[in-house]
Amino acid sequence: MTTEIQGAARTYDVRTYGCQMNVHDSERISGLMEDAGYVRAADPESADVVVFNTCAVRENADNRLYGNLGHLRPTKVKNPDMQIAVGGCLAQKDRGDIVKKAPWVDVVFGTHNIGSLPALLERARHNSEAEVEILESLEVFPSTLPTKRESTYAGWVSISVGCNNTCTFCIVPSLRGKEKDRRPGEILAEVEALVAEGVLEVTLLGQNVNSYGVEFGDRLAFGKLLRSTGAIEGLERVRFTSPHPKDFTDDVIAAMAETPNVCHSLHMPLQSGSDRVLKAMRRSYRQEKYLGIIDKVRAAMPDAAITTDIIVGFPGETEEDFEQTLEVVRRARFSSAFTFQYSKRPGTPAAVMAEQLPKAVVQERYERLVALLEEITWAENKKLIGEKVEVLVAVGEGRKDERTGRLSGRARDGRLVHFATGDLTPRPGDIVETVVTYAAPHHLNADGAPLSYRRTRAGDAFEAGRTPKLKGVSLGLPTIGVPAPLPASTGGCAV
Repeated sequence: MTTEIQGAARTYDVRTYGCQMNVHDSERISGLMEDAGYVRAADPESADVVVFNTCAVRENADNRLYGNLGHLRPTKVKNPDMQIAVGGCLAQKDRGDIVKKAPWVDVVFGTHNIGSLPALLERARHNSEAEVEILESLEVFPSTLPTKRESTYAGWVSISVGCNNTCTFCIVPSLRGKEKDRRPGEILAEVEALVAEGVLEVTLLGQNVNSYGVEFGDRLAFGKLLRSTGAIEGLERVRFTSPHPKDFTDDVIAAMAETPNVCHSLHMPLQSGSDRVLKAMRRSYRQEKYLGIIDKVRAAMPDAAITTDIIVGFPGETEEDFEQTLEVVRRARFSSAFTFQYSKRPGTPAAVMAEQLPKAVVQERYERLVALLEEITWAENKKLIGEKVEVLVAVGEGRKDERTGRLSGRARDGRLVHFATGDLTPRPGDIVETVVTYAAPHHLNADGAPLSYRRTRAGDAFEAGRTPKLKGVSLGLPTIGVPAPLPASTGGCAV
């Protein structure tokens, strides 16, 4: 397959909406495009191919996509050779409706067939008509695809895709399918490959990351995987997202506390603090179980930073229900939270529930929740003033850095830190130790000279303009019969 027209390689731009899974999928899309001969556009506005990798979790995702497609229509009219592709969860949901609503779109592909994109683009060019291909289940596990990583120092690693839960507000299981788990040896092989390229931090990804092992019958598999990942030489930070309270076991807390490079940061979705609403959501835990997990985490790791997701205005939510959510927020003392106003998603049970709440009621509750969270996160951040933090220098975390003369990065607990560099010139991927001098609700400042500075291989890679580009880790999907022997892996994960 060639992507050249009159001798010039065609350019591409990928535009990503949604969660970390989508961000990682976009790295795969970029890898596929470059393997097919495309090059990333220096100017995204003049790209020959624009790929939208979409989200469908909230209603405004639809409006945002179709608005952006509308903005591209005049460009497409002026340049018919330009191609527009739409993939991801919204493509899986809307399918052929996308080209009906926006007939200037050339390709629509789903969550299960990312690998088909280059061929679909070529077919659409050859046939001069839109190509829509949506599969109902995975043919190839996404991690077998080539991946162009966006970062020299941090990498996403999928350990599973899909979800077996039936939350009434969530459309993801119908778009991503049932959970499919990778074998631990193959996960560790991908992590080792990233570390060999200079990566210092990995985040293990799954729609329900701590149910990992369901396919091969080991409910303790995730804790074992954490320990094994933590044993990889040269890997300095391990994170994971997102767990589900119903599957969160004590062995995972022990693995976090006892494995030095597993970060003491935990994203634990709450959604609601009301037992009645949790039941209506089909979230199979209740307030006391949730708070019990938080207490156990804090007992094992007093310095743990715990973040969460909260939905306001679920159908039937009363003022008393909402007060229960506020009470959990007060008791849990989150370091930050992703807050959402409930949004109907067609095809979910919650969309047809009675007692859909008026917008004004939801908005008023949402504002009260945000105000309480800001009060708590600010108070928790102020406790860190005068404390030493280790910062992994990052790219693009601080919008005001150029004006203030600071750089930014993440502490080990995941908090955002803006820091003064003194006489140093740290590079993204390098490690700086500094002291917190100021706290805001959503970040920390460190305005004194750094205590120490360590140049890293990740910083070297950034300086050289080199990001990891993996060809994909061959693993396939579970098959019927006795599985083939797994390759030996370091770390001794006995999953």
